[in-house]
Amino acid sequence: MAVKTILYLSLACLAFQLTSCNKPAPEVKSPITEEPDQTEMADGRFPYKWLSTYGFFEGDLADLKPNEQVVLYRPASSLFTDYAQKSRFISVPDSQKITIEDGELNFPVGTILIKNFYYPSNFQNPESEKKIIETRLLIQEEGGWEAYPYIWNEEQTNAVLKVVGGEREVRFRDVNGEDQVINYLIPNKNQCKTCHNKSESLQPIGVKIKHLNFEIDWVDTKSNQLAHWQELGILEGFEGKENYPAMIDYNDSDQVLADRAMAYLDINCSHCHSQEGPASTSGLFLTFDQKDPMKLGIMKIPVAAGNGAGSFDFDIFPGKADESILVHRMNSTEVGTAMPELGRSTIHKEGVELIRAWIDEMKK
Repeated sequence: MAVKTILYLSLACLAFQLTSCNKPAPEVKSPITEEPDQTEMADGRFPYKWLSTYGFFEGDLADLKPNEQVVLYRPASSLFTDYAQKSRFISVPDSQKITIEDGELNFPVGTILIKNFYYPSNFQNPESEKKIIETRLLIQEEGGWEAYPYIWNEEQTNAVLKVVGGEREVRFRDVNGEDQVINYLIPNKNQCKTCHNKSESLQPIGVKIKHLNFEIDWVDTKSNQLAHWQELGILEGFEGKENYPAMIDYNDSDQVLADRAMAYLDINCSHCHSQEGPASTSGLFLTFDQKDPMKLGIMKIPVAAGNGAGSFDFDIFPGKADESILVHRMNSTEVGTAMPELGRSTIHKEGVELIRAWIDEMKK
């Protein structure tokens, strides 16, 4: 593939993007200093112990500079993961192509989704020194998708497979210039299956047509992401952006408030709160195209919230965000109350304010 020029937009164009499943996992108490045995070779049997063995990136591994077989991608909206920045790539086996079947992407065996989680030391300067915490791989194997978490060492020279997950203390200065400390939780392999669950099988969350069907800036051009994949020869069957659903960026304040709110709920909640998700019995379905007021939770009494509902009666109380269970649970880190249940240890203040504004403007 003649894609070097395009792929080398890498992290400068992406700015490492400002999502995931995790309950507290055993703490990794010491830095990972062991280096891979030089005799370890990529033999086609996954997973490898060391991230470097896959050969995704050229030069210093921490630069995350993709090779010619690795393609950058970006969803329109990003799932919140304790303010971690993310860079995402996909690797499709040679001579294989992603296809579109029944409106969904179908990935060939051997496809690997690569998501890196990192923090700039200073969010006021996103290109400041960065610390990569983990890299999550989803690999399409013969029996379906499998998830593998890799934890980076303190030296930022490599990442090692840790199926038990781990813990990292992360320090950074936020966009307001305030120092922050986060106890960042890295999911174990089984926890990944909790959120990446569609009809009891593990599936990607952000790599769907609705999340990818929009224009992004490459090095010297701007084009629809899926059309670009087709030009690169890793996708076939894409018939133009107008023939498929498309999400917006919930951070885009120029968009309609209700659309931004639904985009937020879709990427952060709908992998569980959908017909095929593990929260289907709740009757709360939060996909971006949901129009049924009851399925959105408007004046709906929860069926399984338990103590998580607090003193409130309705998932969404139009015009009264602070009396709505949805806001109450988003605005909590208490186990049994916080939603999403996994994937964060902090409150997404901007997300709470977005949903609060949306509910407050609803007609009573």
